[in-house]
Amino acid sequence: MTAAPATSSDPDLQRRLQQDSIQLGGKTIYLNPFLYWRRFDANTDRWLREPGQLPEEQIAANRSRFYPEVAWDLLSDEEHTAKDGAVEMFLKSLELISTFNPELTAGQLLEVERKMAVTKKRAFERWVSRSLKRREQEEARARRRFDRERTLLAWREWCALEVTRQAVLPLATLLVLVLAGGWWWGRQQACSAPMAAPVVPAGQGPSAP
Repeated sequence: MTAAPATSSDPDLQRRLQQDSIQLGGKTIYLNPFLYWRRFDANTDRWLREPGQLPEEQIAANRSRFYPEVAWDLLSDEEHTAKDGAVEMFLKSLELISTFNPELTAGQLLEVERKMAVTKKRAFERWVSRSLKRREQEEARARRRFDRERTLLAWREWCALEVTRQAVLPLATLLVLVLAGGWWWGRQQACSAPMAAPVVPAGQGPSAP
């Protein structure tokens, strides 16, 4: 049993559902692989969601199958990566559809593939771009965390060295003495400062007894 999306009178939602499905032999076949998510285990979910799970040779061999109109040599690196990721999503989706709908014939699978090639290209490319961006952000956070931990570890190791303790102890003692001396000198200056007499405005002096 496939996980059917909830029906709605929203025309935009209905249009998306029509793009995400095809009627074959009186049965609705969902083209969006994430509509089967209730039947995924954790490994299948990770396999679908993470780009780079299929061999590069397999993706390269299927580029013209899903993008016959594209001159791959003229694409920018970003466009190349997005479209390669979309090819991977096409292959994964077809594998899932055939797994969850084993009764489909070769001709029906070809109809599924043709409709997917028309309706899912931009969606797959956007999905891959967002997924790769999230991966880059996670890798950047991991690198920063690793750098912080490595710096902290280096400081701990440096502080634990006997040579470091021998060098730091006299400096720490000198710093304490300087601070204590500065505090004492400030106290002396405060105590020796003369008290300033209050200023009395002219004509307001004390009255005679």
